[in-house]
Formats: sequence, C-alpha cells, structure tokens
Amino acid sequence: MSDEDLWRALRGISDMPYGAGQIAALEQLLRRVDAADDRHLAFVTRMQATTGYIYGGEPAKSFVTFSRCLSEFDSDPQPYHQRHAHNLLWHFKYMITGLLNFPEVPLDRTYAVLDDMERRYRAGGHSLQTVHKHRFRVADHVGDTEKAAHWYRLWQTTPRDDLSDCAGCDPTSQVVYLADNGRDAEAVALAEPVLAGRLTCTEQPQAILTALLPPYLRTGRDESARDAHREAYRRLRGNLANLWEIGDHVEFCTLTGNEARAVELVERHLDWLDRAPSPAAAMHFAATAAAALRQAGQGGAATVYRRAAEGRPGGEVSASVLADELTRTATELAERFDARNGSTHQSEWIARRLAVRPSAEHLPLSASVRRRPPRPSAGESTTPVGEGSPAGDATRAGVVETPAPTVPADAGPDELLDLAEQSWGRHDQITFRAALAAYDERFGSVDLPARTAAQRMALRAAQHGDDNDLPGAIESNRSALDLYLTAGDELSAQVVAGRLGVLLARSDDADEGVALVRKAAEVLDRDGDARQRAAAHHRVALALLHQERWAEALTALDRVPADAGGDPYLAARVALHRAHVLEQSERFEEARAAAAESRRLGREVGVGELVTAASLAYARTVDDPAEAVAACDEALASAPADAELAVRVARARALLAAGRADDAVDDFVEAVTLCVERGAEGDAFLRWELANAYRVVGRLGEAAEVAEEAVLGLDRLGAQAEADRCRHLLAGVYARLGEIDPALSLLEQLAHNLDGPDNLPYRGQVLEEAGGILYDADRDAAGAERFAAAAEAYRLGDLPLDELRARRREAYAWFWADDRPAATRAVEQADALAVTLTGQPEPPVTYELAMVAEVGARVLTTENRPDEALARLDGVPDRLRSIEAFGEAAQVEILAGELLLRLDRPAEAEPLLRRVLGGLPADSRPVRQTAWLLARALDLLDRPAEAAALRTEHDLDPDDD
Repeated sequence: MSDEDLWRALRGISDMPYGAGQIAALEQLLRRVDAADDRHLAFVTRMQATTGYIYGGEPAKSFVTFSRCLSEFDSDPQPYHQRHAHNLLWHFKYMITGLLNFPEVPLDRTYAVLDDMERRYRAGGHSLQTVHKHRFRVADHVGDTEKAAHWYRLWQTTPRDDLSDCAGCDPTSQVVYLADNGRDAEAVALAEPVLAGRLTCTEQPQAILTALLPPYLRTGRDESARDAHREAYRRLRGNLANLWEIGDHVEFCTLTGNEARAVELVERHLDWLDRAPSPAAAMHFAATAAAALRQAGQGGAATVYRRAAEGRPGGEVSASVLADELTRTATELAERFDARNGSTHQSEWIARRLAVRPSAEHLPLSASVRRRPPRPSAGESTTPVGEGSPAGDATRAGVVETPAPTVPADAGPDELLDLAEQSWGRHDQITFRAALAAYDERFGSVDLPARTAAQRMALRAAQHGDDNDLPGAIESNRSALDLYLTAGDELSAQVVAGRLGVLLARSDDADEGVALVRKAAEVLDRDGDARQRAAAHHRVALALLHQERWAEALTALDRVPADAGGDPYLAARVALHRAHVLEQSERFEEARAAAAESRRLGREVGVGELVTAASLAYARTVDDPAEAVAACDEALASAPADAELAVRVARARALLAAGRADDAVDDFVEAVTLCVERGAEGDAFLRWELANAYRVVGRLGEAAEVAEEAVLGLDRLGAQAEADRCRHLLAGVYARLGEIDPALSLLEQLAHNLDGPDNLPYRGQVLEEAGGILYDADRDAAGAERFAAAAEAYRLGDLPLDELRARRREAYAWFWADDRPAATRAVEQADALAVTLTGQPEPPVTYELAMVAEVGARVLTTENRPDEALARLDGVPDRLRSIEAFGEAAQVEILAGELLLRLDRPAEAEPLLRRVLGGLPADSRPVRQTAWLLARALDLLDRPAEAAALRTEHDLDPDDD
C-alpha cells in the first residue's frame, strides 16, 4: 500500500466504533506502517491506538503505545510532534487511571507517572487542575480519606483549562465523591445543569447518569433513577470497556428489587469477565454480580446460562454456585489491590458490594414486566407457554368463578358421582371436585358395587385429564373400561372407551385410539340415546382432530345434530371444534360462523371458558381488526385465570393490527408479566412482539431494552432463526436511535449467521442495510465495502436487480469517499450488469438502469469527462418520469444543466434549468442549487439583471460564484 493508502486507512479506522474490531484493524495497520518506515504515520497511528485501547476495553496495551510515543517525543523531536503534544499530555490521564486498575503495577510507578505529568503540565504553562484530580483519584483508591479530601479541594479550586476533563466527566467524578460521602442532595444539584447542557464526550451522558443512580434513589427521585438507568445502560451495554459501569447497573437492579433484571444483565455480560478490561473492572462486576445471583438463588432453583470459553463448555449454572465463584474472584482481587496499596480499603469496599440486598421499596424498571414476580420455591413446577390444545380437553382446563358448591349432605355414592359427572360436562370444576371429595370422604373405604367403582375410576381419569396428566388419564380410563365390562354395563364401557380413544390419539398409540373411538361410536350410534350418539361422534372428531386429519374430523362433526342430543354444553363444544377444523382447512367464513355460534351457545349456558375460546376463534377468523379486538375484549371479560395469558397475547396482536399499538403495548406487557410470574417458558417470544409494538409507537428506548432481553432469551432457547429476526428488528431500532455502531454490530452478526446458500438474499439485505447506515453517517468508504459485499451475495443468489442496486449504491459511496478508482470500478461492474437487464419493462428495472446512468455521469464528471457524462444522461429523465420518479428526474436534469455549463453551452442549459426550477416545490433542497446554476447560465448569456433578480429571490450570495 502507498503512504496515501495507509493514511486513508487510518482515517477509516478512526471512524470505526471502539472495540475489538477497531483494535484489530489498528494493530494490522501498525504492522504495515512500521514496514513502510513512515515515522510520522507510525506516531499518529500509535496515538490513535492508545485511545482505541482505552475505549475499546484493552487498556493494558495502551501502556506500550503511550510509552513508545512519549519516548520518541522526548528523544527525537520532529516538527509533527508539536501538532500532537496536547493529545500526548491528555493521554497521561489515561495512564494514571489504567495503572491504578492493575494490582501488579507498583503504586510507586503510578506516583512517578503523576510526577512526570505535573512536571510537563507546569513546563507547558498548563493548569494543574486535572493533575490534582488524578492525585485525588489515587488517594481515594487507596482509602486515604484525608489526602483525598485535600486533593479534592485543590481540584475544585484550581482553574480549568483545555486539558481539564470535559464538562460532563469532571462533574461525574464529583458526583461519585459527594455520594460516597453522604452528600446526595449536593450531588444531584451539581449534575442538574450538566444534564441540561449539551454533552459531546464519548463517555457522556452515560457516565454521569450512572453516578447519579444511588443519590437519585436515596433522595426519593425514583423516576429520575429509572430513566437514568435505562438511558445509561443502553449506551453502555455494547462496549467491553464499560464493564465497571455495567456492574453499577447490576447493583442498582438488585437494590431496587429487580432481581430478574439484575440476573439478565449478569447473564448478558458474564462472559466479559473472561476478557475483562482490567482486574479492577473484573473485581467490581464480579462483586455486584455475586450479590445479584445470591439474591436470585435464595429459592434454590435459579440458574444462569454461561457461554462457553476456552476450557469451559457453555451451559446452565446454579445461581448460588456461580455467586460463590464470583465472590471468591472479587475478594481475591481486592486482596491483591490491598497488598499493593498497603491498606484494606478495597476489601472493605468489595464486602459492601457483596452485601447489597433489595431495599424495602420495589422500583419497577423493566419495560416488559409490570409487577415484581414472586420467587418460586425449590422444585415448583412450571408450565410452558404454547398454543395449547385446540380440542375439547383444553377448553375444560379453566376454573369458572361460581359460588361455593352445595353438596347434599344425605347424597349417596351414586348421587354424588352423578353430580360430579354432570358438573364436569357443564364445565363446573368447583362442584365437580367438591362432589368427588365428598364421595371419597364418605365412601372411599366402603366396598361398593363394581359399576360405582367404575364410574369413580372414570371420573378419576377426568381429573387426570383436567390436570394435563395424560398417562394418568389413560391408565385410569383403561381401569374404568375393565370395571364397566366386568359390571356388564356395555354402554358406559363404550363411553369410557371413546374417551380413552381420544386420549390415545394424543399419544404414541394414536392408531389404537382412533380405532377404539370409532368402534365405540358404532356401538353407541346403534344402542345409545341421542346425547350418547352425539357425544360419540364428537369424540371421533376430537381423535381425528388431534391427528390433524381435518376432512375426516369435519365429517364426524357433521354427524352431530345441531342440538347435540339436547345437551347445550356439548353443542357449544362441537361448534367450537368445528370452527377450529374449518380454520385449519382455510375455510375462514364458515369457521367464523361456527365460532359465532359457539360464542352464542357459550353465553347461553354461562360458561366463561367456552365464551373465551370461541371469542378467540372468532377473532382469528374475522377480517376487520376492530371486530377482532371486540371479540378479544369479550374473551378477556369471561376468561378464567389460566386463560388470561393466551387472551392477552391474542388481544395485543389484534390491537396492533387495528392500529392501536399503544394499547397493544399494555397487553403485551401484561402477557410477559403473567408469563414470568408463572415461571413459564416462552416469554422471550412475547418480548420480541412487545419490542416491535414499542417500535411502532416510537418508544424506541423501551423497544431496544426489550428486544435485547428477547435476543438473550431466544438465544438461550436455541431459537436462532427467531433470535436473528429479533436482532434485525433491534438493529433498526438502534439505527433510529442514532446508535449506529450497535446497529452495525448486529447487522454484521446477522450477515455472519446468514452465511448459508439458502440465506443469500437475506445476507445481501442486511449487508445493504449496514451500507446504508454507514453512508447516511458519512462513513462512505466503509459503506461502499458493505454495498460491495451485498452485491456479491445477491450475485451468488442470482438476484441481478438487487445486485445492480447494491453496485449503484457502492458507486455513490466511493464517489463521496473521493476514491475515484474504486467508484469507476463499481460503475463498470454496474454497467456490465445493466446490459443483462436492458429491455425489461418493470418499473424497478427502469429505475435502477436510470440511476446507474446518473451515478456513472457523476463519476465521469470528477474525471473531467463532461461530454461522456452528458451522453450517459440522454433520455434518462423521461424514463424516470414514465415511472413517476419525478424527484429523481429533476435531479438528473440538474446534473445535465451543470454539465452543459461546464461544456460552455449556456443557451441549452438555461431553458432546461428554468423548467426544472419551475417544477420544484418551493421548499425543496434542490431549489437553491438549481437557482445558482440558472443564475450562472444567465451571466454567461450576458443577462446580468435577470441573474441578479434570481439571486435576490433565492437569497444567493453573488460571491459564491
């Protein structure tokens, strides 16, 4: 590479975000620079590397680059050194902080660097304000309170200058000191004008917001504390260099009773300990993480996912076990610092971190969980979130709010069992279980007839089914079937056989189940009463429905009469299952009608769970989102407690589709909260949907927070496709927040994940999006590289139009990066591809061909080839207007007018530019450019009065010519 190329590379690397990527690029460049023997470039590159190491999370490496630059500056002064003298003095501050953070560096070495810093500042006539500040930091670190107070006073009373820390960083250190000394109100007051101003430092405002968390809490400013946590953590979370501050946020979550969020943060950043920027950062994070994990592990069952590292596989780790490990890490590091410092200050400070527990008042922080979830006891079972069974057993799961049941005190065993069976068929779980409890209490040890025992066993099977105990239900039904056959009750035996068949259809013995339920239906159809016949055909439909044999299930349902043999409860269930089968068969109008009938019947019999299930089925099949919301409203009003989660999710989706995203957010939050409260799996999927709802309403900070939670959860579940889709959403949110580096990082990760041949279109898309973000941020060379990579992905995916668009955007980016050879190459590639698409009439093809002609003309213009550039534009405006791309057509004509002026053809330029100017909206951006060109044309045509009037009209400065 030439020296010019190396300087260009350094400028490009300087535009990269701090982190491992920039560090790798700097180190590669350093090797090339040293080989090129350009001392000036090598010096500047090492200066940049010092900053990159500090802010990229590898400060130990900065000691080497700083020392090399300082040695060269002192031993062999060069003219270019003076241009960097200020930065070199500034870097002394990095060194003091860095040396303190490594216990293996003797304290005398830090004092020596401080003395050298003071000597150089004095020699240069600079204020000692920042020297005093760093002497204060050393005293504070070792726990010398008297010296810390002394240097603090000098720091505060010495005038600032251009080597002082910025207007955000100086107050941040003051806030920490004041808060540590119980002066919270002063700390808050000091920060208020700082936050009200404009902070442009790399470390702000996240540093001062993090420092304010304890004083905000202790002075009762809960809202300010919550907002500070959310904004600061979002800015900190992507950079390894911020591990210490991440620990502050973990501790804040623990203090405010947000144990789940604290553990989420620990889990998200736990692997950073494997590459911690410094022992001090590792010590602090380990201590705060240990306190959070010990709090979460009090129930005994909490686990954390720990990513794999060298010599350690990834997997779940007990929160309590990990807390003990991190406690040892923190305390051992504190002891090393104290041994170096000759004090016990760090061990005492870490002990306080390890002892942090929630305060009495819970401060809700999460944008996704509304209430503080209860901690489940050890061994408590959890229920996964899913779609649920669409069939009859699922609709029996709810508990209807009814008055306490009255079980007749004088009822005999058969009366109690009949009452239980009738209640079960009516979805009255309370009476069902009360009657069975009364039976067991009164007659459980009594020797009763075989038929009575059979009926009790059949109802025990129903209990198992309602409790989602499929094996238990099957076993009890088999026993009941044998007992009925022994008792000689053939019809009751066939009813039980049918129920058994439905259960088997959900198991590995599906063929046996379908055969059993069909045989039972044949017998009951011949010998049973109307209700038994209807129920038998319904059970056939259920067994087939479980096997997703929709057409056969519908045929069985058609054999059930409309009144279901006089049983309105059964009729409501039949209509509900008909709606489901028709929905799965994509016969949506019929499904909607069946759901409406089930809703009507559910209302008539007063069974909330039936109304809920039917209303949800109706909502899924209706076309009008507002009507779907109304159906969900009814479902929610009638939903039993265990159905509320499914209803909230359905209602949130309906509200989002109806354009009521604000309301959808509330339902999604409630759904996530219910999911977390129940310890159910699947909350990550709901957080993904909630993040999208926040995005739609423009609450981007909350969208980012929740999407980050969702990505972590989806990764943990191994749902890579969904995790990547959520990453894509999150990248877009970051971009809209102006956080382009995190957005780019996610898009790079997506491009890596989408490296398979089946994913080439999506890989091209995310690379092109990354290019667009960089281009909009004026990082044109980096954007051009992404566009080129996108074009290659599209080429491999045989997507020529997409490839052409990416090449065209690549050419623009190289053009604005002022890399003419690269821009020319991109245009040549685009031209070759355009030939293969010429003649295709589709508007997108017309558009891209026209815009390729335009960018080629711009590149030729920079090469001083205006004739060729103008020739490329022939006919292009008309083609753009033919597809109603009027703005682009005007853009091309303005360029054509400029080229005509360059070719000294003002007579042709003047009418073209006048026509364009007359067609532009008055407040559009191209108006001034067009007016300027037109005025120039009028000057060349010797019409100065018209030119002057035009300049006056558009407020143009004549001297700009």
